[in-house]
Amino acid sequence: MKKYLSLMALPLFMLNVACTADIGANDYYASSANTVNTAKMCTVVSLRPVTVKSNDNNAGTLFGAAAGGVAGSAIGGDDTAHILGAIGGALVGGIAGDAAQAELSKQTGYEYIVRLDNGNLATIVQGNDVYIQPGQKCMVLYGRQARVVPYGQY
Repeated sequence: MKKYLSLMALPLFMLNVACTADIGANDYYASSANTVNTAKMCTVVSLRPVTVKSNDNNAGTLFGAAAGGVAGSAIGGDDTAHILGAIGGALVGGIAGDAAQAELSKQTGYEYIVRLDNGNLATIVQGNDVYIQPGQKCMVLYGRQARVVPYGQY
């Protein structure tokens, strides 16, 4: 029974850590549909590649701890060995789950510095699905999720 629980926990863990938020300029949530956003003209001043990391690793830690606890409790011996194995497995699994989710949820993107037509500067970090060169006219879209898009798309 414990073997089966361990085997069932692994796919759930891997499914969880593989899920990351969509951060691209072309990614929208369903809740963003049928809403009004503000758009402002701007010009890209500069950009640099960045790595976007998940700031919520709790699920990976929890899944890892659960899987590790189940696997650790399968250690042979008396009840004390099972309990100590479960505790040790949960600790190791939690640490491994946290590290795995942090690594698997990393995404590459760009930090754009744009000059709005009123002269103000703004920064926007987004995924790398859209590349806008410095000097190119673009629009900043303000809404639930801000993004910068080339002006020619509209």
